[in-house]
Amino acid sequence: MRKNTIPDHVAWTDALHAGTLPAPSSPLIPPKRGFPVSEFQDRLARAQRLMTEAGLDALLITTEAEFRYFTGFLSQFWQSPTRPWFLLVPAVGRPTAVVPGIGYPPVAETWIDDIRSWTSPQPEDEGVSLLAETMREILGGRARVGVPMGPETTLRMPLADYDRLRGLLQGFSFHDATDVVKSLRMVKSEAEIEKIAHTCRIASDVFDLIPGIATAGQPLIEIFRAVKIELLKRGADDVPYLVGAAAPGGYDNVISPPGNRPLTAGDVLMIDTGTVYDGYFCDFDRNYSIGTADRAAAHGYATLFEATNAALDIARPGATSGDLFRAMQKVIVDNGYACGNVGRLGHGLGMQLTEWPSHTNTDETILVPGMVLTLEPSLDMKPGQGMVHEENFVLRENGPQLLSRRAPEQLPEVH
Repeated sequence: MRKNTIPDHVAWTDALHAGTLPAPSSPLIPPKRGFPVSEFQDRLARAQRLMTEAGLDALLITTEAEFRYFTGFLSQFWQSPTRPWFLLVPAVGRPTAVVPGIGYPPVAETWIDDIRSWTSPQPEDEGVSLLAETMREILGGRARVGVPMGPETTLRMPLADYDRLRGLLQGFSFHDATDVVKSLRMVKSEAEIEKIAHTCRIASDVFDLIPGIATAGQPLIEIFRAVKIELLKRGADDVPYLVGAAAPGGYDNVISPPGNRPLTAGDVLMIDTGTVYDGYFCDFDRNYSIGTADRAAAHGYATLFEATNAALDIARPGATSGDLFRAMQKVIVDNGYACGNVGRLGHGLGMQLTEWPSHTNTDETILVPGMVLTLEPSLDMKPGQGMVHEENFVLRENGPQLLSRRAPEQLPEVH
């Protein structure tokens, strides 16, 4: 087994690889839902420090994850694209929500006490005038406003309305606030980590049941339905992401919905889930051989397991996402494979299925304690045949702590 080069971490790393570390902070009962007001006060204070450093007078928030990050407002109503939602986070003072009328009662249940609303839908003026009036009232006649504009961000309002807003705010300038939001959300609080750990435990328990769920001759879609039901029965709030594949010796397409093709002996079955508890995701997969695993599949699986260990070995504060990528890539290439077509070998995790950073050769994001990350090495065995493996962990001062229960070292077989 590969050893860590830092003596103080050898025992930690060996236990991590063997799956014998104590379970993460995830009690038998689910973590308490929501957060205390102090959690949001801390987030606001951190945001305001970063805004001051960036020379911004406020953040304009339009997207679900960021709105929820600052307010605690959790709702599936965001699935509807009809109504926009706005949050103004000033560099001094408390946030102000500008929301459609239907949103006033639930937002009033959060810690936000300044809430403005308009009757919606109203396409001719979907909150734009009210938002502009609110921004002038709070920020004055001139202000530098941050809006996330970079990779992995979106503007959840019509572009024409955004242009109109800027036209109404003469003297205001709008600037990219991606780095501010990214810095805030990449590092999780202990309360956030506890929720992610809990949903990881739910998924880990269900993955352990797969050998009793999946059988040769069973249509893949039936397996996925059974897995989703088990996840919900065991405490998941939702299973918005459940994908995978089954094909002889390996697979290629891992993101399409499962079909009706029955499992056959020699298939490698992969199931990947983004299960949610109280608004926080897990994201990891597991592989299974239907019947006795052939030599090629077993070797591919062992390579991915070794690649994961290589990244766990160097996952320390001060390392980078690129370091994790290169550690996994080296094992994959040294074992005679090319990396798969996923484009990265892992990413951040939390309120969204995938978050910053991306483990690529060019992402030199410095890892710090409190980051929750996935390791997702993938490889191509031959055209149309490959494998992918994934684990979730939180970075601590002394190294990684697994949140997903470590996969078996050898490809498990379903008989």
